[in-house]
Amino acid sequence: MTSEPDILIVGAGLGGVAAALAACRAGRSVVLTEETDWIGGQLTSQAVPPDEHPWVEEFGTTASYRTLRESIRDHYRRWYPLRSEALALTTLNPGAGRVSKLCHEPRVALAVMEAMLAPHRSSGRLTVLTEHRPVTAEAGADDTVRSVTLADIRSGGRRTISARYVIDATETGELLELAGVEHVIGAEARSEFDEPHAPEEAQPLNQQGITVCFALSHHEGEDHTIDRPADYDFWRSYRPDFWPGPLLGFLAPDPRSLEAVPRTFVPNPDLDPLDVSADQSADAGDKELFGFRRILARKLHRPGAFDSDITLVNWPLNDYWLKPLIGGGEETSAAALAEARQLSLSVLYWLQTEAPRADGGQGFPGLRLRPDVTGTPDGLAKAPYVRESRRIKAVTTVTEHDVSIDIVGPYGGTRYPDSVGVGNYRIDLHPSTGGDNYIDIGSVPFEIPLGALIPRRVRNLLPAGKNIGTTHITNGCYRLHPVEWNIGEVAGALAAHCLAEDVEPHRVQAEDKRFNAFARVLDREGVQRHWPDVRGY
Repeated sequence: MTSEPDILIVGAGLGGVAAALAACRAGRSVVLTEETDWIGGQLTSQAVPPDEHPWVEEFGTTASYRTLRESIRDHYRRWYPLRSEALALTTLNPGAGRVSKLCHEPRVALAVMEAMLAPHRSSGRLTVLTEHRPVTAEAGADDTVRSVTLADIRSGGRRTISARYVIDATETGELLELAGVEHVIGAEARSEFDEPHAPEEAQPLNQQGITVCFALSHHEGEDHTIDRPADYDFWRSYRPDFWPGPLLGFLAPDPRSLEAVPRTFVPNPDLDPLDVSADQSADAGDKELFGFRRILARKLHRPGAFDSDITLVNWPLNDYWLKPLIGGGEETSAAALAEARQLSLSVLYWLQTEAPRADGGQGFPGLRLRPDVTGTPDGLAKAPYVRESRRIKAVTTVTEHDVSIDIVGPYGGTRYPDSVGVGNYRIDLHPSTGGDNYIDIGSVPFEIPLGALIPRRVRNLLPAGKNIGTTHITNGCYRLHPVEWNIGEVAGALAAHCLAEDVEPHRVQAEDKRFNAFARVLDREGVQRHWPDVRGY
């Protein structure tokens, strides 16, 4: 089967959904594909509540991202039995988690994004193909990607889709490999960009660990202990060289200082969730594990509505880094995913049977895996949380010299004439397949240069996520939810603009007059391209 939309977007994570919305708003026909059966990526199939900057309620995101956030809150206000004090909050945090001012369940984000796409599907402009994965791509001699062939995971059939513009919104930058687009994986050598935290030699297979997340509730007096995982003995005894104790334990490095810091675990805490502060710039909030990424807080609701909170397990204990997900071949990737799943199940089993309790006992058998929350038979997330992707060799590469607070000072940082968005997050690299511990560096509020979305050679493929022109180091701050959405929105808008103006992306980036015309499009759509003067972060 062959179909020819204006724009093909492969991958329906946050960047892919944002790209589809932008392109459809501009009147373009779009096919959006997704390997799982849920759109939404990090927020849904990976089950990761958003990591955001401290000003997110006031500024520093695109208008459509604000719509997403407020629609999630409205969903809870409309359908959940919130107590009156919570219902009245303009800044409602449904899970009262400390990682974000908007911790929430994956299915709510899914419902909202489906609703955002619905009018474009009804109009016929948008076709969404879930459970389709890219298997091949045809590259033309004219430096274009002519078509992508996708496998239907349900039927085994294949369909080839041609489009004038192709957007790679996959979690690992798969189209870059399939279409022969020049790209980088892993860590660059220090000599390439003179980054202080880069290794001396290039390490392509040195990539941030992945995490298979899962959701838990706790029911005192009940026993929900899972079967002993097949690899439990290995993970129970595993102690990384750079870790202060066994990985399955509550003692772990502080990401910023690398000092050994104990974590606590208190299911269903008594603290009123309205008293929880979620501001990682003031307090990382990661030392009490149950409340860190809590996605439903029972005490926000009328008494008796819920018998437990729900928390999302994305902790130091279940970060997996023994094998790379990208670049080691299909067998290595499959093994990495299988071992990461076994690690997460082992963490759960350890929590249920051996974890130390404050009362001196062991284990929390009342912890219940929540497959209803993740939408899977086994209760693990549909897809791993992937922190690092293939990255295009771009017209502009963002390096540590552009964003590190130690290099540019608290009010420095590169300001780009072709900025198409903003973001802010620490350079937060998790332990890696190369044996690195956390690399956690303060960064300044940064801009997203359009040049980071433009491949050096290929003329009609655009990245829409973690696959832009960053380095292994700067990917650590450009990889989070609002930035991925911003990147995707710009990619979709750029493809539509290039079709309307009969111009290629390289010229939009390189020529002031053409860039200014595109910038006006972004301004009208509410894409914030520069930061105000922010202090005290």
